[in-house]
Amino acid sequence: MSAIETTLDPRMEAVTRRSKLHPLKMLLFIGCGSLVMMFIALTSAYIVRRASGNWLEFSIPTIFYVNTLVIVVSSLTLHAAYRAFKREAMGAYKGLLTVSFLLGIAFIVLQFVGWQDLAAQGVPLKINPSGDFIYAISWLHALHVVGGLAALFVTLLVAFIRRRIRNTPARKLRLELTMIYWHFVDILWIYLIIFLSLQR
Repeated sequence: MSAIETTLDPRMEAVTRRSKLHPLKMLLFIGCGSLVMMFIALTSAYIVRRASGNWLEFSIPTIFYVNTLVIVVSSLTLHAAYRAFKREAMGAYKGLLTVSFLLGIAFIVLQFVGWQDLAAQGVPLKINPSGDFIYAISWLHALHVVGGLAALFVTLLVAFIRRRIRNTPARKLRLELTMIYWHFVDILWIYLIIFLSLQR
């Protein structure tokens, strides 16, 4: 072990003991905070650009509202999977985790349907700033959902490979990190869809 690692480890342990927050969770919260600032900047730019004129008014695709329900339900099933994991209920854990993953995929698919709906309304990409903002905001969010799906896939793979679930601290932490991030992208989408709806 290097001198730097020897110095950092006790410091990290001391911070963890004081805050009662695992360092990885702290890093995740910092990352989520950075993403919040990025999306706030995007929505602020949306408001400023709209006030400048040359703005095309159109309806938000209905499928985006349906997708809000899809991602909310996926968060609920993932939280239920977490509770099943803590009880070491193998069947319920695997089933709920699978439902959460499939709902996440459904969210991405329905986003594509929404983008096609925008194009059908006469709002394809690079025609008007109003449409470009919708595409940029929803694409960026979808990209982060894909990141969450990757984490869910790994969790799902481990769940089906192992015959028995053991509620160890390491496995619990990995699941908690995945769940926190998934809840984050859920809340972020709710914020975005409310913001876009209020701008109509």
